[in-house]
Order: sequence, then structure tokens, then C-alpha cells
Amino acid sequence: MTGGRDATRARPGPPAGAPWDSPLGDAPLAFVDLEMTGLDAKRDRVVEVCIERVRGQVVEDRLHTLVRPEGGETGNVHVHGLDAAALEEAPTFAEIAERVEALLSGAVFVAHGAAWDVSFVHAEMRRAGRDFTVEFWLDTLNLSRRAFGLAKHSLEALRTHFGLDATRAHRADADVVALREVFARCVAALDSHAGAAAPTTPRDLWEVRIAEGRAREQILAQCKDSVAAGREVTVHYRARSRPAEPMRMVLTALDLGLDPPRVIGYQLPGRGRRELRADRILRIETDDAIDRTKPSGDTPKDGH
Repeated sequence: MTGGRDATRARPGPPAGAPWDSPLGDAPLAFVDLEMTGLDAKRDRVVEVCIERVRGQVVEDRLHTLVRPEGGETGNVHVHGLDAAALEEAPTFAEIAERVEALLSGAVFVAHGAAWDVSFVHAEMRRAGRDFTVEFWLDTLNLSRRAFGLAKHSLEALRTHFGLDATRAHRADADVVALREVFARCVAALDSHAGAAAPTTPRDLWEVRIAEGRAREQILAQCKDSVAAGREVTVHYRARSRPAEPMRMVLTALDLGLDPPRVIGYQLPGRGRRELRADRILRIETDDAIDRTKPSGDTPKDGH
């Protein structure tokens, strides 16, 4: 089944060209964390901003500041510890809006649970009278779900899992430090189990979002070829809340009429039927690809 509704139909994506199609090491990435008075962007306000604009490992520009909410709101003090006295001398968001826009313009927006940060940026920019929007972003929450088989993927849980400093959690500057470390670990993990399909551009990372049921076009093409060839392949699959696992399979059908598409086949050696979500397939290896990764018979062991 390779007909039906095309799962690669024209879904909106980041615009072609830089920065989304630049090599990861060359693309400007804006790592963002905000602290807010609450979770409702229409009503609550930003009280702290940290943005680091990074290219490769170099921080090209940075903004970290407390923000005085107009109206005096100070909710969520129990989370971030920022009360009215701490914010009294801080600038309003309107006073830093131009600087925020300059840092974000032309860069790939990166945050954890990014939709929240984006919604607050939009709300504060509108209040400041600025027409600025972030249309596409990378979310380390989704990248972590793709890369790691953990029970929880909050920034707090990831700090604990990776042994990162948590002494100033829920402060924007410290959270950006953790955000950048989590991002680097996600990229490394995706690279390690993606083989030739390793993420090399921000667009590659955008396409591996796991929470939105999006299957990568490259994976769908590989599935289609494998079905046509009818030969054994190794499918590296990441089921929900589980680490990635390799499965020796023969793929027999690709159903594009479902969203996300399903890949159907039987697993070896028992020939049990399997139906896999295409958006959770990390990569597909043929025997040729596997053989190329194996050391030759005369390769010395243990470096001797």
C-alpha cells in the first residue's frame, strides 16, 4: 500500500536557504529562555530574558536581563524567586524589544517547550508595538523525546539525568546553559544512531520532531525502496518512552493513507508481523550499509 493520501503533502516548513539549510556549525542559533508570571501569554508577563546567539561554539551576541512587567504582576515567585523588589529597577519589555528582535532575526529559535516561549515573545512584541513573529523553531523537548528513551523530558529531568548543575534552575541564564548542553547531547545522540541520515542542518533537526507525527521524506523513500526490493533490512526504531532498538525485518507495505504513515512487515527470525509508525523510524540499513560499517578482518583489536 503505497497509494492513498500522501503523507509528504505540502506541510509548511522553514523557508529554503540560510539559516535552515546551513550546516549546523555555520547556522546562527538563538537559544532562548524566559521566566514569566504565569503560563497565559495573553495575561501573564515576562520577568526575565536570556538569549544567546551562537554559531558553532561561539556566542556571537547575548542578552540577559530582568524585565519589569508593566502593571506590576509578580506571579510564579515561588518558581523563579523574582518578586517586585527584584524587578523594580529592571527595564520593561518594550525597552528591550528592539534588542530581542535583533538577536532573534535571521537565527534559528531554540528553546525547551519552545511553543510557550514563542507565544510569550509574540505577546510581548505586540504589546511593544512591534510586528515580529517566530514562524519555525527547534524544540529540545521534542528532540529529547526522539533521542533518548526516558520517562520524563522536562529540563529539570534532563538536568538530573545528565548530571547538570541545577543550583539556579528556573533562572533564564542558568536554563540557557542547560538548554545548550541538552541540545548538544540531542544532536550527538541523533547523529550516533542516524548513520548517513545524521542531522547536518537545522532543517534536519526540524524534520525529526517526534511529537507532531511527521515522517521524514528520506525515511519514506527508503521504506518504499525496501518494500520494492523485498530483502532483509535493519530498522532502527524508537517506540514511545523506550530507547532505540534495531530490528531485522522484511518490509512488505507502506501505508501513506495514515497520518503518520505506517510501515508493515515481518520481523526475523520469528516472522512476527509488525506495523511501525514511520515517524519513529530513525534509520534503515541495508546489508551493504551494514557491511561498510564493519571493520575488515585484519583490523587489529584494542589498538594493537
